[in-house]
Amino acid sequence: MDQPVPSQQPPEEHPYAASRGALIGAFVAVVVAGLSGAAIGYGLVNVGCTGNCNTVSGIAALLGGLVAAGGVAIVAVLLLRSMAEWKAGGIRRS
Repeated sequence: MDQPVPSQQPPEEHPYAASRGALIGAFVAVVVAGLSGAAIGYGLVNVGCTGNCNTVSGIAALLGGLVAAGGVAIVAVLLLRSMAEWKAGGIRRS
């Protein structure tokens, strides 16, 4: 006796899922913002410091990168959610 073979259809996409291109764009934006924030933090301390300031410059670069990447990540999440909601047709109220 032959057993019925289940169909090999891919699972349906979640209605609020963002597109792959939007996710990649958000990831790149967060990385670029983090690198830019690190460069700004390092530069600000390097300009205002005299003597050996490697540790302080490194900490400023780390904090600048984290703050910048965190801020852009928040905006990216909000943007991805709004794009997914728009794609799904808006908020459905019952």
